[in-house]
Amino acid sequence: MSIARTVLREQVKEVLLERILRGELEPGERLVETRLARELGTSQAPVREALRDLELLRLVESEPFRGARVRAVDDSQLLPVFPVRAVLEELAATEAARNPDRNLGALERELEAMRDSAAAADWRTQIAHDLAFHRAMVQMAGNEPLLQSWLVLGVQVSTAFATYHTFWDQAELAEFHVPIVEAIRAGDSRRAGAHARKHVRRTERVVRRRVRDAQRVAAI
Repeated sequence: MSIARTVLREQVKEVLLERILRGELEPGERLVETRLARELGTSQAPVREALRDLELLRLVESEPFRGARVRAVDDSQLLPVFPVRAVLEELAATEAARNPDRNLGALERELEAMRDSAAAADWRTQIAHDLAFHRAMVQMAGNEPLLQSWLVLGVQVSTAFATYHTFWDQAELAEFHVPIVEAIRAGDSRRAGAHARKHVRRTERVVRRRVRDAQRVAAI
């Protein structure tokens, strides 16, 4: 494979990854190679290779004669993700606070964008910036295996946000991120990790409550 083709595959992968994490490509949505290649101005080969990479990350699934689609996740698949995500984001925040070269610009921009979206009652945009905040925090840790492990949870994370966003006040949801930013800015690794873990567990409690309510209704 040529260097140019490898770079192009990575570029296509990054575009699709961003769209999946931001919810622009929704769970269950078909990913048609010819359509994506035409839209991105490339041949089908790098698109096909990018989709294979995303399948390894469990963001995409494919079936013979049916093609590829964004992986769909239900509540039963979401629940086991939270303890893992809590550990990953606790580690990410801890390492981000320890990073002497940490630059909080990305976190602060996403936080302000969440606030603006909340003021405009724009849930979709707020969710996108929320996810971007968490990804930026993980990237700030400067640990590639950690980032790749977090990305494997991408569909589950975006599904949880998209499904359960109505359980929170939009303004409060944005402000939940402030303690993480402040702890990282202060270089307080222990506090940063604790706030990141608490943040994930808060979402987990909402999902578990929803699952219990659904089970009670089904039992009636």
